[in-house]
Amino acid sequence: MADEARGAIAELAFDAALAELEETVAALEAGGLPLERTIELYERGVALQQRCERLLGEAELRVRRLVEDARGALAEAELRDETPA
Repeated sequence: MADEARGAIAELAFDAALAELEETVAALEAGGLPLERTIELYERGVALQQRCERLLGEAELRVRRLVEDARGALAEAELRDETPA
């Protein structure tokens, strides 16, 4: 993937990156694309997924740092993983 395309992804907000990732996955799942286009979409999808992951990680750190306790003081709180096992 060209550096220019990677730079554009690095500037995307989470919602925009996620929406484009969903569109990319749908296009790949639909099939019927030439091999070169499929590879391009796959590479972009990986970059978009990495962008979303990075932004979610940053958001998690911010939440951990800024959770307010019952007395109004800021305190670090552990986030629970609610993913089903």
